[in-house]
Amino acid sequence: MRLSVLDQSPIPEGQGIGDALRHTLDLAQLTDRLGFTRYWLAEHHGAASLACASPEVMIGPVAGVTRRIRVGSGGVMLPHYSALKVAESFSMLSGLYPDRIDLGIGRAAGTSQRVSRALQRDANAQLPDDFPEQMAELRQYLRNEHPLLPDHFESPELWLLGSSGQSADWAAQWGLPYTFADFINPEGAGFAAYYRRYFRPSDLLAEPKVAVAVSVICAETDAEAMRLSASVRMLLLHLFRGRTIPMPPVEKAEAFQAGEGIPSALLPVGRRFITGSPATVRAGIEKVAAEYGADEILIVTNVFEHALRRRSYELIAGEFGLAA
Repeated sequence: MRLSVLDQSPIPEGQGIGDALRHTLDLAQLTDRLGFTRYWLAEHHGAASLACASPEVMIGPVAGVTRRIRVGSGGVMLPHYSALKVAESFSMLSGLYPDRIDLGIGRAAGTSQRVSRALQRDANAQLPDDFPEQMAELRQYLRNEHPLLPDHFESPELWLLGSSGQSADWAAQWGLPYTFADFINPEGAGFAAYYRRYFRPSDLLAEPKVAVAVSVICAETDAEAMRLSASVRMLLLHLFRGRTIPMPPVEKAEAFQAGEGIPSALLPVGRRFITGSPATVRAGIEKVAAEYGADEILIVTNVFEHALRRRSYELIAGEFGLAA
């Protein structure tokens, strides 16, 4: 089983976007050395908690400071953009870093409805629901089958991302590798099974390939990992209530949770966190991988202190015996 990274570039309270993005570069170098397979950058807009609004802006710098690890988007929210612009951006990246660039495509807005409308060129128009048509156009560009692009077009590795049954159906129909966001919806094992059952081989992929993105926090002990998770639990609770905040310090988050009157392990409702010592985390990751029949796990780790986020990935790499 391969292990990879999905980085949301969290912004710790008291720091700024630049700090968070420099943390991303540092973490990418570390996980490259540790032996993780790929490093994906998430796309989020209008959030006080997450720094990366444009994965394609960060992919070049990340690939430039690493040597081996694949680098990509997790993902580009295609409805916001033209398929041609996405194809051209990732062709440039693929030309600079051959055989290392991934293009993960998502359909979700990645933001509020208000910000989503502001991202459109015509904010007064209704965003068309034409994702399949956009994907068909994008795949034409990536296959060098469209007259708008030159023959020397370089193609990234294309993935479809999702957290619902619709994305699983499209990935199966189009013969694409599929990444499911378990950290958003932990009930996706059935969708992954559907994808494998109805997968149609394509020019890109002969057999189904499933990756799962999971929230994980690893520390020396189970108790310490649970304590560190208080920060992201508080952040998500505020998000669900319509407010985005920077990643709070653990002590502040613990005080907030005490006021909620609900055990930390149960917050927020409907989200899965794998927290614990290396052995506990390994058991949790292997359980999720077995549920989904996954070939690969993308680990999402959001804690307040960057040094402890680094340590979490180090402990996981050591437990799984990744080849540094």
